Amino acid sequence: MVDVSYREAAEVGKRLLAWYNEAKRDLPWRRTSDPYKIWVSEVMLQQTRVETVIPYWNRFIERFPTVEALADAPEEEVLKLWEGLGYYSRARNLQAAVREVKAKYGGRVPDKQEEMLALPGVGRYTSGAVLSIAYNVPVPAVDGNVFRVLSRIFLIEDDVSKPAARKKFEALAEFLIPPGEASNFNQSLMELGARVCMPKHPRCERCPVHDMCRAYKEGVQEDLPVKGKKKPPRPIDIATGIVWNAGRVLITRRPPQGLLAGLWEFPGGEVAGGESHKAALQRIFAEKWNLSVRVQSHFANVQHTFSHIRWNLQAYTCEANGGAAAEAEDTRWVQVWQLADFPMPVAHQKLAKALAGLV
Repeated sequence: MVDVSYREAAEVGKRLLAWYNEAKRDLPWRRTSDPYKIWVSEVMLQQTRVETVIPYWNRFIERFPTVEALADAPEEEVLKLWEGLGYYSRARNLQAAVREVKAKYGGRVPDKQEEMLALPGVGRYTSGAVLSIAYNVPVPAVDGNVFRVLSRIFLIEDDVSKPAARKKFEALAEFLIPPGEASNFNQSLMELGARVCMPKHPRCERCPVHDMCRAYKEGVQEDLPVKGKKKPPRPIDIATGIVWNAGRVLITRRPPQGLLAGLWEFPGGEVAGGESHKAALQRIFAEKWNLSVRVQSHFANVQHTFSHIRWNLQAYTCEANGGAAAEAEDTRWVQVWQLADFPMPVAHQKLAKALAGLV
């Protein structure tokens, strides 16, 4: 582990707790000790800003106030409430996990780490956050903010993308927890990283431990944490059809596994090398839905970037030749005003809104 004395650990803990009690934001999930509601907030906050999460969390908890309410809800309704937050596997995993909590634990969120970690989609960070914040269990909760804070305070130059580094940071974070203060201390680390010890231009003069910060003393705080470089997202050309028949438009549901699983979208797919978007649409409709379409005019361009790919989507209005494709579980012909009832990826939400503006 990192060379940290008990005295140094105690001083860091004391200062961060005092600072947190004075400076913490009034967030809705901090007004409850309900582990389910805290769990929902932690899942939503992954890869998403606090300001974005607040209205989503409020709506979600209003509709699904208990483990049982979420466990019993139709998945499509859950995904619709999640619409716009992205990373939809989070919502599906959360619902699968609470169903297990209902079945195995009578609806009570487990307070033991091995039980939390056995739930679908629950990793070490989420488990640590829920157990420490809701139950005050002295376990670490190391996310990006905590990696950054600890790497700077204790000048740790390990690559945080490596599993060995995570173990080191978790051991250090656990060592630092003051007795009986796991909930507030773990939140103090997160809060400091979000508001003071920021990725760029850290506000060191506002930091309660800046005079103890080893990176600050060396003037290298902005160089930490050390991270392996990510590959840039791979561009993919997508052809999408706004297919009309008898005043209705065609939407299809994505497969139950994979990217954006289970969401509805305007049909289409990847453009092959050397293929035009119009030719791609005719090929894709014939292959996937046995449907002949007449591609009419360009409708819109939409770009959307995921962590690993970037969609360059071109949409065209089309007309079905020889009648409509048969409706099935994953295929619907709907009125434009009905599109708002279906959970859709952000790129397709933009198309739906543009379409509604033209009708």
